[in-house]
Amino acid sequence: MSTTAEPRTSAIEVRSIDYVPLAERHGKLWHLGPLWFMSNAQIATLAVGVLGVGAGGNLIWSLIAILLGVVVGTFFMAAHCSQGPQLGLPQMIQSRPQFGYIGAILVWLFAYLQYAGFNVFNTLLASESVTSVTGGGIGQVKLWLVIGTALAAAAAVFGYDLIHRMEQVLTYGFLVLFGILTIIVLTLHYPAGSFSLSNFDLTPFLLQFSVVAGYQISWAIYVSDYSRYLPPEVTIKKTFLWTYSGSALGAGWIMFIGSALAAWAGLSFSGTGIAELHSVGNEFFTGFGGIVLLYSALGLLSVTALNMYGGSLTLISALDSFKKVRPTMAVRLSMIAFTAVLSLVVALAVANNDSFQANFSNFLLLVLYFFIPWTAVNLVDYFVVRRGHYAIAEIFKPDGIYGRWGWRGIVSYLVGFVAMTPFFSTEHYSGWVANAAGGADYSLFVGLPVAGILYWWLCRSIDTGAERRLAEEQADILEREALAHERPEV
Repeated sequence: MSTTAEPRTSAIEVRSIDYVPLAERHGKLWHLGPLWFMSNAQIATLAVGVLGVGAGGNLIWSLIAILLGVVVGTFFMAAHCSQGPQLGLPQMIQSRPQFGYIGAILVWLFAYLQYAGFNVFNTLLASESVTSVTGGGIGQVKLWLVIGTALAAAAAVFGYDLIHRMEQVLTYGFLVLFGILTIIVLTLHYPAGSFSLSNFDLTPFLLQFSVVAGYQISWAIYVSDYSRYLPPEVTIKKTFLWTYSGSALGAGWIMFIGSALAAWAGLSFSGTGIAELHSVGNEFFTGFGGIVLLYSALGLLSVTALNMYGGSLTLISALDSFKKVRPTMAVRLSMIAFTAVLSLVVALAVANNDSFQANFSNFLLLVLYFFIPWTAVNLVDYFVVRRGHYAIAEIFKPDGIYGRWGWRGIVSYLVGFVAMTPFFSTEHYSGWVANAAGGADYSLFVGLPVAGILYWWLCRSIDTGAERRLAEEQADILEREALAHERPEV
């Protein structure tokens, strides 16, 4: 099938965790660029870039840490994205071959908490952005929380194609507005020593690197959700490159702005960057800062829609582990509604909390800790052990070849996680290695190789040839059942 085929015109997406048959594959490969660019080009990403300066680092070393974190973290999320067109499956259901039909719930729980957590932060930031322009107190913030959540849920209901188109349109506006804003930021006057390479402090440098890398890796649980309708002919390499370039550019650009604004504001920094965006934007002309914030709120709502969409797929996957779920439109809509309500209730409950920066930093580090071992196991399985060949029909069978409990994946994940604990460095807990290193966090460099290498070693006995032959035998019936919206049966 041509990679330039036009998308289908159906209004509301029907599929959820089920395999996308080849006859329904559509879209253009370049669509991944603006999708992942705009997913990162929003205020939550800006808030990631302020943490190094906020922890006492100077601007130049914070920018270097951001650059390195983006380069490293985006590599893993883009590698995951390349799985989507080849398998035709959402991201988290792909964990069953490593962790088992039931065992995969371990990572799905963490994934769902991530979706819900990011929704809370995103909707809070969007509401505060709008309120800072329109005026009003906490009552207005809560009103915009409700409105924003409803709009994001509506976009998630329409699904895959609408989300892609929405991010494409928003990208054009961002390039114009934030292009102008970037020029203004470059002309600001920064404190003495901001660009001195001699003012190096390892702890804030590693904090900034870790949260950036963790933030980028956190996208790994999303990415195949938004590439699975592409035909497999797009190739792994090209899928990787379009995803990597879009995500890295969006993340690096907006994080650089966040770090610069934090350094410029100094002790008066607001913690979220909203006040600084408003003030600096108005340097162009009065009211431009408000336009930037309102547009930023739209970007936050679009990524909230991504969270609700992905969260609903993860929740359906988890429920399917206990009782077979026929992936109908009604099931998907009910899970989106549940995810939206859950996130809204939590956001309303914490709307008065003033510790955004500290809470966001701790949340990002937890995301990093939970998903480092998973990303290592999943990627080693896909690229090294099975080399992209799976018996997809077996993924949906409780007693299929992947089993109920994938002991190799579970053991590798837990060992990798435990190996990281001495290196954890957060506000509430620091491991003994982190304490000895003055708070520096090296956990990323431990969890990845430990979990990945152990999983490879444990998988040496897997008969991947037999698995590939089974996949070939089941290919035709898989396509027929998928077209009929039936799930594979034992």
